[in-house]
Amino acid sequence: MSGFFDNLRCSECIDWGEKRNTVASVAAGVLFFTGWWIIIDAAVIYPDTERLNHAYHACGVIATVAFLMINAVSNGQVRGESYSEGCLGQTGARIWLFIGFMLSFGSLIASMWILFGGYVANGNPVVYPGIAIFFQNAFIFFGGLVFKFGRTEDLWQ
Repeated sequence: MSGFFDNLRCSECIDWGEKRNTVASVAAGVLFFTGWWIIIDAAVIYPDTERLNHAYHACGVIATVAFLMINAVSNGQVRGESYSEGCLGQTGARIWLFIGFMLSFGSLIASMWILFGGYVANGNPVVYPGIAIFFQNAFIFFGGLVFKFGRTEDLWQ
């Protein structure tokens, strides 16, 4: 049974080389959209602040800002292969990317804290708002990773 997947070759059926950027962009967009759709659903179902505190939306906003920060810098700028003038050049691009990843990880960790500290540990009978906040941040985080690392830098692909 260990050699079952050795004969399965899906990559030969579809040529992903020319469509890699398109597929990665669409997948990242779907993940980002799904994250916001989940939290909008939770906000509509629980409009009162007793079940869904409106301050918890800050995690999703910070994750969105981090998504934009991470993808505003190209991999060529981080490696120093492209435009190197400007604000600190390659070092500035690396600092910007590092701050973006810190915000992204921070919002994901904060959403876990909100889920477990605000809903699960307190014995709250309604846990869906905490789950929605966590999944919103997780989908935005993974959407940012797919958009950053799933694309190639070859032009016009």
